[in-house]
Amino acid sequence: MSYGGFYIEKPVGNNMFSFEKRKVKKIYVPQLVRANFNDIEIGEIPNFVEIEDGLEKACMGLKNMYEIVDSDIYKGKKIYVFDNHNHSFFFWCKLLNEGIFEKGITLVHVDQHKDMREPLNFDVDIFDLEDVKRYTNEVLNVGNFIKPAIYHDIFSNLVMVDSSYGMELEIPGNYVLDLDLDFFSKDMDYIDFEYKLYRVREYIENADIITIATSPYFIEQDRAIKVLKMLFRVEKIDKL
Repeated sequence: MSYGGFYIEKPVGNNMFSFEKRKVKKIYVPQLVRANFNDIEIGEIPNFVEIEDGLEKACMGLKNMYEIVDSDIYKGKKIYVFDNHNHSFFFWCKLLNEGIFEKGITLVHVDQHKDMREPLNFDVDIFDLEDVKRYTNEVLNVGNFIKPAIYHDIFSNLVMVDSSYGMELEIPGNYVLDLDLDFFSKDMDYIDFEYKLYRVREYIENADIITIATSPYFIEQDRAIKVLKMLFRVEKIDKL
């Protein structure tokens, strides 16, 4: 099924933050396309809007969501790149329904934030992708999409990597990797950049399923895309 290519205009999902105080009342969920890493670009329509220090901040995320098809770089891996992190839930359900992995696998969550808030409800049929699409965009947001995946037994174990301590945790042999590029934001500069790059590359090498959020509210998108390309060896390691 197709995914994305629509606006959220009601105060639901990621559009509920400071909705009553904002002038911009809608956000865009870009469509999913197949592409190479070098095709990824920033869009021109807000994907996330929030009030910060009394000022309205309209964040431009990615132009599209991307299913990566750079087979010569990471052949056989399922890699999805998108802006707001709640879309991970849709792609987990999509791949589960396609038989790419079985329920009960481990989730390795690499992120500046834990994203473990509880949503309003857990009422979704994970085997009906139209319902998953509704739930992902109308109930879930960037901070509450992991608990539903655990509630519905998509994952039975969670490894949280959100600190230098988390990077030392033992990682199981079979897992889904969920990466938020805000792990490389300026707020996380207290951890050595090259060490983070090295460790996340290890996670990538050992995962067959990878969901990646560029999180436009939490990291500059040009920085996020640059880090993404360094992680997947499309660009050499360089200063940000």
